[in-house]
Amino acid sequence: MPVNDIIHVSLMFFVVYLLVSSTSNAEGFEIESQDVRRSEFPDNFLFGTAVSSYQVEGGYLEDGKGLSNWDVFTHIPGNIKNNENGDDADDDYHLFLEDAEIAQSLGVNAYRFSISWARILPRGSFGEVNPGGIKFYNKIIDNLLLRGIEPFLTIHHFDLPQELEDRYGAWLSPLMQDDFLLLAETCFKSFGDRSKQGGSIGLVVQSHMYEPLRDVESDRQAVNRALAFTGGWVLDPLVFGDYPPEMRQYHRSELPRFSSEETEYMKGSIDFIGLNHYSTLYAKDCIHSPCVLGGDHFIRGFTFTTGERDGTLIGEPTGVERFYVVPRGMEKIVDHVSKRYNNMPIYVTENGYCPPLTEAAPNLLHDVNRVHFYNGYLAALARAIRKGADVRGYFAWSLMDNFEWAGGYSSTFGLYYVDRLTMNRTPKLSAKWFQHFLANRSSARFNRQRSVNPTPKSRRVRKSKYIVIATTNANATDVRRNDNVSLLLY
Repeated sequence: MPVNDIIHVSLMFFVVYLLVSSTSNAEGFEIESQDVRRSEFPDNFLFGTAVSSYQVEGGYLEDGKGLSNWDVFTHIPGNIKNNENGDDADDDYHLFLEDAEIAQSLGVNAYRFSISWARILPRGSFGEVNPGGIKFYNKIIDNLLLRGIEPFLTIHHFDLPQELEDRYGAWLSPLMQDDFLLLAETCFKSFGDRSKQGGSIGLVVQSHMYEPLRDVESDRQAVNRALAFTGGWVLDPLVFGDYPPEMRQYHRSELPRFSSEETEYMKGSIDFIGLNHYSTLYAKDCIHSPCVLGGDHFIRGFTFTTGERDGTLIGEPTGVERFYVVPRGMEKIVDHVSKRYNNMPIYVTENGYCPPLTEAAPNLLHDVNRVHFYNGYLAALARAIRKGADVRGYFAWSLMDNFEWAGGYSSTFGLYYVDRLTMNRTPKLSAKWFQHFLANRSSARFNRQRSVNPTPKSRRVRKSKYIVIATTNANATDVRRNDNVSLLLY
């Protein structure tokens, strides 16, 4: 849907809280033949693509940016696959105008991106605001608005100023709350005047869906615990004022106790939920039956999770370990979140496909399986909405191939291929499918024609010089409302 009023576009703020990713099902790509169209979603529904700063930006130390924890971590040999880093990434720092044009060409009406904390506050509270960083993000926001695209700005996506790590251990210290509050206030002051969200606040979690490994009650209870120990761990305190009962039952002495004042302070403190979902796994009970020794069963609700049952995978494997293509998982996780949290508004803030390396090379641009993935997952999301879930937006991860953390540049989630030498952006078949879908054309018709290998034209851009990315843990609790912005804690 085109934005009704470009001037009063929403600007949402996100903070990243890393949990457990979602998985898919043994259906694999079986439901890809289902026809799904834009018109199956509400008229005011937001469709967008997502990126994050450290993963795409570049501009390593340009224009006053300070060192981030990921700048340091990625330069330690052995931490990242092939010893790659984000010093160049996709050079979005210099090419953001081209990337905004690419997003617009897809037909999206929203764009989710993050800021680099170290770019706007290079030393956190131990230094000054960097005007160069504020100017850069203002340019992005203003350009998106001119194109009729709503900016969804993640204010913390894994990266933070290295100085905060050096001084007090960053998120390991309660001192970090004050620094995070400074970050939030700086963002609200600098960018909040272009929001229409009325100060609503949310939080994004990343969660698998789970299914019982065996058709027994103990494994069905294991599914409930697995869900409670992932998304519930974060969301329950903010909605209900305490950790999930499933956690309290088994970790009585290990979880902090909240005072009545703290409970009231937290209860009902978010207005919407951001959900990252990629995959589905089986869950097996480890309380009443034996499990494989070792692992992290105790922090997964005393469950054993796996993608295999009786020698058969739950879904098509992908290029990320324990990520399988299980479209029905999208419908199930949205239904679960909707019911557990009283049908609170939901935004699917990330969902995407990374091919196995054996598939990626010969099908670099003709990414049929990614097309099937989006077709299947969007069809499942439409079913969840028809059942009553209040889902208000969907963001495909990602607009373009980028630096995928420990996987470096080997994991490719993008709708656009990025040449690492020239930084040229080239649309894959999936980009054309997404454009086709957003134009409300039949996905089934597109899929019948998918064997025709297109010859996409490369978008010529200059070579990247620098790269930076941003992502972070959001353990901060003192994020205050502001009438001009919508803060999504991710």
